[in-house]
Amino acid sequence: MIVFAGPGVAGAIRNQFNLVGNTVNNGTTGGVESGGASGGGSAGADSATVQAAVAKDAKDWTLEEQKAVAEDIAKDGTASPAYAKAKAAMDAGTKFSVKLTNGETLEYRIVGINHDDLADGTGKAGLTFEATNGAMGKKRMSDSYYNFGGWEHSELRGRLNSGDLWALLPAEIQSRAKAVTKMTDNKLDTYPGTVTATTDKVFLLSTTEVYGNLHSRPMGTSSPTAPSTSITPSRA
Repeated sequence: MIVFAGPGVAGAIRNQFNLVGNTVNNGTTGGVESGGASGGGSAGADSATVQAAVAKDAKDWTLEEQKAVAEDIAKDGTASPAYAKAKAAMDAGTKFSVKLTNGETLEYRIVGINHDDLADGTGKAGLTFEATNGAMGKKRMSDSYYNFGGWEHSELRGRLNSGDLWALLPAEIQSRAKAVTKMTDNKLDTYPGTVTATTDKVFLLSTTEVYGNLHSRPMGTSSPTAPSTSITPSRA
């Protein structure tokens, strides 16, 4: 589905990507963040879908149920009837799966709830998913040894959001994807600490999202690559 990256997300970035997923407002196409607040007209259907999701194991949620749960959580937060089940699924590392257009099976899990900001300014993405296997294979960040331009100008960002890697996602994911705003130190090569925003449907986890606030660690234990407020993709 749509992969979201939340704070304190643990795990390797290498060979994985985050689909900012299933954040869908009123059923419009968006990024891979799941769940913006729904608009009018389909509240009854949405409610029925949410109730159906609550009544079953989270591992059995369909894509439509994942979308409905994400929208409901974005709208009502912890008051959503699906919040506790989504939180439990995240804590347990419950995995979902979908077949890519190349025949490979992509596995993913919930890693964030109401974490990412929707790029259209309408609120939060209800759920953030992270890919947990290497269904897309190993991919390079850029065509150069140097990371000029950071994540914003990287080759991989283009491929994941509109290129050949985006095309691997089935239509039922692309149609539910919603773009979010990610903050990244994109000028690390020239003006480190200059955080800028990008709009992404699919993104890599940042150093901050994986390891937390590196500035809070004792000197000598780690060398931060960006301000604690930034979301900087791993260069490993």
